[in-house]
Parts: sequence; C-alpha cells; structure tokens
Amino acid sequence: MLRVAVVGGGIGGLSTAVALRATGADVHVFEQAHQLSEVGAGLGLQPNGQRVLVRLGLGPEINRIGSRLKGFRICGPDGSVVSEETYPAGVTQLGVHRADMVAVLAAALPPGVVHTGHRCVRLSQHNEFAVVSFDNGVSVKADVVIAADGIHSVLQRYVIDATVPVFSGTVAYRGLIPASPLQGWPEYLVIWGGGGRHLLVFPVRGGELLNYVGFVPADELMRESWSAPGDPATLAAEFADWSPQARRLLAHVDTTFTWGLYDREPLTRWTQGRLCLLGDAAHPMLPHMGQGANQAIEDAMALATLLRGASAADVPEALTRYETLRRDRTARIQRLSRTNGVGLDAGSAVRFMHPWVRDYDVEAAALALSHDDVQQRSTTDATIRSSGQGCGDADLRGQGPMNGATLGDVQ
Repeated sequence: MLRVAVVGGGIGGLSTAVALRATGADVHVFEQAHQLSEVGAGLGLQPNGQRVLVRLGLGPEINRIGSRLKGFRICGPDGSVVSEETYPAGVTQLGVHRADMVAVLAAALPPGVVHTGHRCVRLSQHNEFAVVSFDNGVSVKADVVIAADGIHSVLQRYVIDATVPVFSGTVAYRGLIPASPLQGWPEYLVIWGGGGRHLLVFPVRGGELLNYVGFVPADELMRESWSAPGDPATLAAEFADWSPQARRLLAHVDTTFTWGLYDREPLTRWTQGRLCLLGDAAHPMLPHMGQGANQAIEDAMALATLLRGASAADVPEALTRYETLRRDRTARIQRLSRTNGVGLDAGSAVRFMHPWVRDYDVEAAALALSHDDVQQRSTTDATIRSSGQGCGDADLRGQGPMNGATLGDVQ
C-alpha cells in the first residue's frame, strides 16, 4: 500500500486524497490552516471536472450544492448582448460555493485523514522514501509527496528554481449576496465587459446565493492583495455608469474581498523523485476560463490513475508520466485564460466551454498512457535507475524520520 502525503487541504489536495483512497492508497492531507475553509466565493464546475467527481461517487453531492447554469451571456457596459450561448442537452455547468465544495470533499474522507495546523517547512528525499517536516515539529515518511499548496507553494523549490508570480495588472472584488432580493435573476453566467474591466455573476448553492466578481485595474496598493477586505462603495463606483442590471446587483453588496490576480509562466518541470506539484502549485491560472479548480480535479484523477497498483519503487516513473500527461494541456489553458481576460475587458465575445476542454476524459487519457508498451517502460526504468531516483542498494525502509512518525502514526 502506497503511503501518500498531500500538502495542502484545498480543492486540489482533497480531490487527490479522495481519488487516491479509491485506489487503496494510505493517504494523509496536511493543511497549514487550523481549519478547512474558503473565503466566500464561487467557482464554475465544468463538465470535465464534474466527470471526475461523478466517478469518485460524489455526483449526488455536487448536484445538491450546485446551481445548474443554462449557458452564458456577455454584454457591453450598457447591457447590450455581445454574445450568448445556451448549453446543449447533456452539457451542464454548475455554480458552486467554494466552501461547499471543500466540505463535500472533506466529508468523503474518513476521520484522521486530514491534519490541520501543519505548515510544511522542509522536504528530504532518500532512495526509497521522502520525509516531509512541519513547523509543529512533526515529520512524516511517505512513498509519494504531493504539493497541492497553491501558487506560493513551499515545496515547489524542491522541483524547480523559484520564480516570481506574474501580476496581471488586475484586482478582483468578489463575494456572495443573497439571491432573494433579486428575484428573477437569470440562471446564466452573465458578464458585462468593456473599458478595461468586467463584472460577472452566477448563482450558487441551488440559487440561494449569487456569486459576483468585479475585475478592475489595480493600483500599487491593490496589486499586493491576495485576499483582503474591500470597499463595496469603491466597487460600485467602478461600474457606476453601467447597465441598470449591473448597478442593481452591486447595490446589494455590503461585504467584498479584493484579490490580486496572479499566475505563472508554464513550468518546465513538475516532478522530482517522489515529489510532484499539483493544482496552483503546478499551473496557477487566471480565472477567465473558469478552469482553475477543474484542472486541479483533473490532476487528482490523473495522478490516482497513474499510481494505481504502483509499488513504492514505481513512484518516480509514475510521477514523470503524470507530468507528461498534464503539462501541455494546463499550459494551453493558462494561456487561453490570459487571452480571455483581455477579450472580456474589451467587451469582446469569448469562449469558455471549448469542446477540447469540456469533453476531455482525464482518466481515459491516463489509462492510455499507463498502458504504453513494455519497451517504453523498460527504457524509463533504466533512465530512473541511472539518475539515482530508483531504489539503491541500501535498504532505508524502517528507518523513521526525525521524530519517528510515519503516515499511520500522525494524529
């Protein structure tokens, strides 16, 4: 049974834990916060992400917490419709509250799997295992370490030289408002855009709440904001002369958060030995395709599929295959997310649900990759052995980490 340490208890980390437990792995999640939580905001759960969650047995739960969106509508600042798309039968996008999504994933894990109050500070790798150390003095030994610790990943530096996140020049005001005062709000993703800014809204939690995000140019103070309280009056002023429907929405905002928008250039490497990056630690992207959470969920299924049945000795090869499968696809979506943001700020028609994104079956792609011919596997094995990532002569199994804890011991 593989021992897996997942660092980060967000949507990517929890999805990975659920997917890996389904393969029989011994998985533990380590989250630096003292409780699992999300700043109030929504996400679009698109068909490619839904497909994974349904296969993990979470279909009824995501349908319970989600709001079914019929399509999307892009408007100019005056409310004139620039483009509109209604999703065909069998294609759905769900508006989901992030906190609800975290709760569903956490509830799918048994007690003792998620450990809060564990901030990762160090990683060391040995021939047959890795050791992750935390600021509370706990260290754990694992066959696989998964860095799902976000754009500021502590573990990323063990894979590739650190790079500075790229600021987009934009800050987002985001939050949730009750839907009841805005009776008859359409079951669509609605966007108004133009003049270097845009505003979007969609229902979440079964239509009980509306999730809004206003994207505006940032000043020097705002650019450093990752998640800070914002001023609803400032947000309303940014769109003061826009359509009556947009002003009506913002009149009901009494609490908002600001969020500086950053991503990275696509990384050239995601794995090193028994460590791999996942979600925003691997491919942080701007939100303008609604794919950030969906791509992390795809990562989770890809990783679980490629590690299914693997021994501890197989881990480095399996992680290399995971990178091969995921890197180009996520890089393409990172680039399109930037392009979409420019288009929306200009009030142009953009596409969100491309068929190559929507219809992608990550599990099938991972299975196809894992069934490569024996010769390719043999060549990869030889490469891993020659690079020193495989098992050496010394048997280090059983030698505990600094304080002797293993994954099964952590409380």
